[in-house]
Amino acid sequence: MHPTVSIIMPCYNGMQHIQAAIDSVLQQTFNDFELIVVDNGSTDRTPEILDSVNDSRLRVFNLLERGVSRARNLGLKEARGTFIAFLDSDDTWNAAFLEKMHTALASDCKAVLAYCGWQNLGLPGPRGEPFVPSDYENPDKVTTLLEGCRWPIHACLTKSNAIIGAGGFDTNFTIAEDYLLWLEVSVTGTIIRVPEVLAQYHHHDGVQATQNQALAALDTFRAKQLFFRRHPEIAKQIGPDKINSLTWGKLIQQGNILHWQGDIENARPIFRKALLAGHGSLSAKLRMLPCLLPLSIHRTILAAKKS
Repeated sequence: MHPTVSIIMPCYNGMQHIQAAIDSVLQQTFNDFELIVVDNGSTDRTPEILDSVNDSRLRVFNLLERGVSRARNLGLKEARGTFIAFLDSDDTWNAAFLEKMHTALASDCKAVLAYCGWQNLGLPGPRGEPFVPSDYENPDKVTTLLEGCRWPIHACLTKSNAIIGAGGFDTNFTIAEDYLLWLEVSVTGTIIRVPEVLAQYHHHDGVQATQNQALAALDTFRAKQLFFRRHPEIAKQIGPDKINSLTWGKLIQQGNILHWQGDIENARPIFRKALLAGHGSLSAKLRMLPCLLPLSIHRTILAAKKS
């Protein structure tokens, strides 16, 4: 008998947190699942922890070729379930996650994905408050989803045939691989909101380091461009002005946010890409222009403006 749900968990040196992640799976009220853990060559106690789990629903695979997308794609290849869920080795679910998500997704034959609310644990202020996203299944669904990623990877459940049909994870992306996949899946059918906080995203070092902010913005931009190339009918429907706003406009906006936060290192590659492509208003181009100069000169110009 094949399980109803396949849960895919990539991991690499996750000994500090993987036991909690596994426990949150084994404590699910819906128990017709398999947990596929793909170990990316851990050198810590992760294999020992996995060996200690006494549950036949756990299946462990080893993949020495690094990369979370490769690990998840291997998990998809080995998955036997009708539904697919992803849980990183340092995140957790509420005990009712699978039960409520499966009930919602299985209730609609046209539905391909269900998503729920989540909470960022370890972040201060409003960013650490429980959050339930809006209902995106409306006439503006595609445009809304193209504004940016709307749920973390472990806050959704998908139908296996939809996620396999979308081609799995594109290994050319470092950060936005899940966002591109959700775009591809979401245009093939209905998406369903489960308006409860059922997932926890753990930030173990407080506010995450910003060294990948530029990469995240540029990868998200590339994912949108690739999506439009794959779906010319959607591009035609949305129109060039809106596409420009959703791609270049959003990219420059992210660069501006980093700029005003004082994160010049991450703003510079974003500004450079937009500037060299000729995008942005005149005032935006003037603000972005110093990114073509050495970082030290860029900093001197900004310091002079503040003085």
